[in-house]
Amino acid sequence: MTCLRFTICIGLLLCLASCSPQEQQVSQEKIRVVLDTDANNELDDQHAIAYMLLSGDVFEVEGLTVNRTDNGGDIDEQAAEAERVVRLCGLHPQLKVLKGASASFDEIKDHVDEKDFDGAEAVNHIIERAHARSERQLVLLPVGKLTNIALALEKDPSIIPKIKVVWLGSNYPAPGEYNQINDEASLNYLLDSDVEFEIVTVRYDEQSGTTAVSATRKEIIENMAGKGPKAQEPVTGRHGGGFNTFGDYSVDLFEHYVIYGDPPASPLFDMAAVAIVKNPSWAQPTTIPAPILVDGKWRERPENPRKIVIWEHFDRDAIIADLFKTMANFTIANVSSSR
Repeated sequence: MTCLRFTICIGLLLCLASCSPQEQQVSQEKIRVVLDTDANNELDDQHAIAYMLLSGDVFEVEGLTVNRTDNGGDIDEQAAEAERVVRLCGLHPQLKVLKGASASFDEIKDHVDEKDFDGAEAVNHIIERAHARSERQLVLLPVGKLTNIALALEKDPSIIPKIKVVWLGSNYPAPGEYNQINDEASLNYLLDSDVEFEIVTVRYDEQSGTTAVSATRKEIIENMAGKGPKAQEPVTGRHGGGFNTFGDYSVDLFEHYVIYGDPPASPLFDMAAVAIVKNPSWAQPTTIPAPILVDGKWRERPENPRKIVIWEHFDRDAIIADLFKTMANFTIANVSSSR
């Protein structure tokens, strides 16, 4: 028996030795993430926030920042909606919602050395968390315009080796898309930088983008109602009413949103971006030479040594099922922040 135990131990040691230190680390450590959102725009942002905050078995949350896009009101309204979700997920006041840019990258970039430039609170936090002592890369997950991310790189390019940017946006290779047109200059800035950059495609008119990751009102009512942590005090929703769980707020958001299709369904674009960071097997990545936007249209640069990743062909059923599973069996995320 002693020889058998010795043989088994040697085998285990050899197995561990065959794995790189990085592989052993990844299997044990959570993903450090900062989510950047225009939270009050539609209803997918709220689901992305809740899905991240209640996937504490996977994510270590290092920040929640907001920006203003053309819909959803001013920066205060964007922050208020994000805070509603934080409260419903049991992370208030540990997780503070930090206000970012209202204007565009080109309007702000020459002011980043000033104390109170537009977006300073969010931008400075992104830089701070990028420099936090850790062997793990920080994932920046913008699901709105890219202004806050581009401003952080402009102010402190030394964070580039420490971060990866996974952006929900673009109809690539087709033109247009809401997040993209809200600040095209910030996208071009990242495309021409050295930062690790991945695009989670939208593609409104195709099922190859996150448009395919849609949920019907019936599915939401059946699977979300009453799910998630229970808030001690009701949280007033965007459309009024009081809610004690994010699941009930999710139902309310779907009931107030105009939904199309047969059956009527609403895409959860932003939630899908969180999902593929959580589990990359739920979509297909392709590495390409970084293109550039010229007058709002994509121009390919096949000789460009700079490479980016395009995500497409999302596993709708697996992603939606994991949302429902997470809400029913949640783990509230740890918040790692000096703020």
